[in-house]
Amino acid sequence: MKCTYYGDREKCYKCYRPKSSCMCKYCEKLDTDTKFVILMHPKEFKKVKNNTGHFTHQSLTNSELFVGIDFSNNNRINEIIATHESYILFPSEDAINLSETNPKHSEKPLAIFIIDSTWACTKKIFTLSENLKNLQHMSFTTTKTSQYEIKIQPDEAYLSTIESTQVVLEALNDWKIEEFSKESLERFTTPFLKMIEYQKELIANPKSHAVRFKRYTNS
Repeated sequence: MKCTYYGDREKCYKCYRPKSSCMCKYCEKLDTDTKFVILMHPKEFKKVKNNTGHFTHQSLTNSELFVGIDFSNNNRINEIIATHESYILFPSEDAINLSETNPKHSEKPLAIFIIDSTWACTKKIFTLSENLKNLQHMSFTTTKTSQYEIKIQPDEAYLSTIESTQVVLEALNDWKIEEFSKESLERFTTPFLKMIEYQKELIANPKSHAVRFKRYTNS
């Protein structure tokens, strides 16, 4: 069973998009030694049309996704923090720059926490989640600009969750913490790029999509 029904539309429970626009076939699994922990604000979870956190989680075998605001008493998250050398991706003044600094300083496995949310909601998660406040912040330097053409970013330097994770993976590869081919890293954002293509097509041809959707629901 791969899909479930919501109202009159069938929806994929993996990427949470309507089955008619499911992007799961484009997700290529990456096995990492690094644990990736995606913390998703409930408002972001509901954005089924353009949420890249689901693609990120689905593409990384060693990842876990949690939906909420206050993670202070989440037993699983606290267990990961206790057993891993843990960082949270947040560009503060005290953050280590992954592009310049090797983050591995112990024998513990590495864990990187990524908040999937708007900046306003991210601040609320930080304010309420006491267990996240002591995590070392991590940032990176990149010349990449977001390919999120269907969404207005707060700043041209902002990247989506999956694009940021790709930069992190590339840096971990450079530090020999992970070992991926250049091609596999490039393909990591394929579901995201395919989603952009699909949404742009809908914008350009809304009537054509309405006809296809009507045929789909009546089949």
